[in-house]
Amino acid sequence: MSKIIVKDRDGKEHILNAEKGLTLMEIIRDSGLDIEALCGGCAACATCHVYIGSKWIDKLPKMQDDEESMLDQTFDLKPGSRLACQIEFIDDYNDIFMELAPK
Repeated sequence: MSKIIVKDRDGKEHILNAEKGLTLMEIIRDSGLDIEALCGGCAACATCHVYIGSKWIDKLPKMQDDEESMLDQTFDLKPGSRLACQIEFIDDYNDIFMELAPK
């Protein structure tokens, strides 16, 4: 089974089973980790803001305008900042590492 690795806000790493076709946000939310995801995946908020591990940043699809616009309005941006709702998991992302951004 495929998996993703998520560091929570307390610094603990979680290995989560990942299903192709779900977004990273859905995988994190469905695992019970503390991710708000208020808009449900429409890129209308930034409550699923994550930091993608540096070795993965260039392997993801380019950020679309709505995601970039929403991130421009949030705090705590870093290299690798993305909205987890905008990244659909595919097998090539097996073992992708990310960290939950502060609330």
